[in-house]
Amino acid sequence: MYPNILRHPGPTPIPKKVQHVMNQDMISHRTPEFVTLYQETTQRVKPIFGTKQDILLLPSGGTAALEAAAVNTVSPGEEVVVITVGAFGDYFVSICEKNSFKVHKLEKSWGEACTEEDLIQFLKPLTNIKAVFATYNETSTGILNPIEKLAKVVRDHTDALFIVDGVSCLGGAPAEMDQWGIDILVTGSQKAMMLPPGLSLISVSDRAWKVIEETSKPAYYLDLLSYREWAVKGMTPNTPAISLIMGLSAVCDLIEEEGGFAQTVARHELMKNMVREAMGALSIGLLTSDEFASPTITAIRAPEGIDLPSFLSHLKEKYHLDFAGGLGHLQGKIFRFGHMGYCFPSDVLQAVSLIEAGLQDFSYSFESGAGVAAAQKVFLAAQRK
Repeated sequence: MYPNILRHPGPTPIPKKVQHVMNQDMISHRTPEFVTLYQETTQRVKPIFGTKQDILLLPSGGTAALEAAAVNTVSPGEEVVVITVGAFGDYFVSICEKNSFKVHKLEKSWGEACTEEDLIQFLKPLTNIKAVFATYNETSTGILNPIEKLAKVVRDHTDALFIVDGVSCLGGAPAEMDQWGIDILVTGSQKAMMLPPGLSLISVSDRAWKVIEETSKPAYYLDLLSYREWAVKGMTPNTPAISLIMGLSAVCDLIEEEGGFAQTVARHELMKNMVREAMGALSIGLLTSDEFASPTITAIRAPEGIDLPSFLSHLKEKYHLDFAGGLGHLQGKIFRFGHMGYCFPSDVLQAVSLIEAGLQDFSYSFESGAGVAAAQKVFLAAQRK
């Protein structure tokens, strides 16, 4: 039986080393052994966030951490801005509305990024904004918002906190939380972090902690003050995802073996360029511009004349190549090529080759091998640098 070639935006493939480490005998979360694991691992993750702040580990999916970021900083009735450029920006809108915040929605067309000028103009008539929420990497469209520039706008034009969803890019994209002025940064385990679902990571600035300390909140399980209090002891307030934290330690090992986080970021940038050049060589359109293209996922338009759902099903059934389709109104119009985490240039070459095989099966007109050659050219050029 052939293995499934998972090229989704998450969950993503798990390295064998990480699987092995997670299969260790279980330990208690109230022992010195766990304290050492927790403290060492959270310290090693800090470069991925670009922060000197503590990293808190929640036994949850990324959405719970996003809600924690919201309910710990904003009270019902207070005003927030939510930047949305796709389905997962809309998640933030839903979280805020569910918690009775007054939401000002800065919405861009799917496939477009939010620029600093967009945000400046949107903020001009607004006052008393408690927080600005943004998605760093929009999984549904393959957009990487210019978070560094957006953070500066929030700092220059408001007193609001800047809260960022980095779930689908942290671990594969640069992040400088402290330097850029991000107040809360969140990610999840199942994407570029190379782990199964079930662990979220969150870091909070000193400025945000002051707000959290003064905010009346309904949270119990998601009370970040409780996580901060227990983190001092090298523990969590409730039972943590122990096996996943063991795996996270192994992920840090792999990043170090690659040459450090800068090399990991460079690999993701290389794979992005390989995919984009390959699709261009095959005359297949992309949803986003090069300027705002994600390093972890590429949104690819349906090849001309091909029924996309049938094509994706064919790729999976015949070639075991598994892509994600479009969400919302992009369903049936795009597919999403995940190249994050435990993914390498050789995996991109394999996937492009199988896409070409599928295109031949569907009688799509193209020069055989053109996509592979284009991707390979990008790879070889990078090797020569």
